[in-house]
Amino acid sequence: MNNTLPPNTLEEAMSALKQFANETVRTRNIRDGAPDNQFGLTTTDIRTIAKSIKSNHELGLELWGTGNIDAMMLATLIMKPKLLSEDQLDRMTSSISFYHVADYFMTNVTKLHPSKEAMRVRWMESDHVMLLRAGWSLTTERVIKNPDGLDLAALLDRIERELAPTPYLAQWTMNYCLAEIGIKFPEYRKRALDIGEKLGVYREWKVSKGCTSPFAPIWINAIVSRQH
Repeated sequence: MNNTLPPNTLEEAMSALKQFANETVRTRNIRDGAPDNQFGLTTTDIRTIAKSIKSNHELGLELWGTGNIDAMMLATLIMKPKLLSEDQLDRMTSSISFYHVADYFMTNVTKLHPSKEAMRVRWMESDHVMLLRAGWSLTTERVIKNPDGLDLAALLDRIERELAPTPYLAQWTMNYCLAEIGIKFPEYRKRALDIGEKLGVYREWKVSKGCTSPFAPIWINAIVSRQH
């Protein structure tokens, strides 16, 4: 950044973001479904600005309110999650339209919120695609880190019923949950593999060399083979 002092106002923060505008990133984001309201920053550039600001919750709320996706991602890095009410978290999550912003918000805000389990339970029953996406993301975190109390068989039943027809933005995190159940729990691995094969979701997904396919059977087998 050209300024030596960290941005402390909305105008200063937006100016700092604009300095890193990258047309290549902007074009890629739009291709991936992002709105026009963006500068096109790399994650490295966003984190550089966030590091200079450190923590500024009020500025974070102002940045989020702009609807600019770079500003919204920066906001997630300088907010204080515990200061957000559950209603605010509901509104903010449902306002997201681009999956990169959804992932930033989940990682840097929602997963650090003290009420995330209550919200997980509620969002798993939501008809709103972004709330449902968030619910499945939090459920996958439970599968990985704290599966006690989860009915994994019931989760697999639901995934089998709902994965194929679910809209893409929520389908992605539901598929992630399917893969993690198959990876982490040998007793459910065959069932997870069978569901993935039966539904065929992401079977034809093109991946770059060295990357793992999101098709659950390939994903599960690849990770399990590395673990052994």
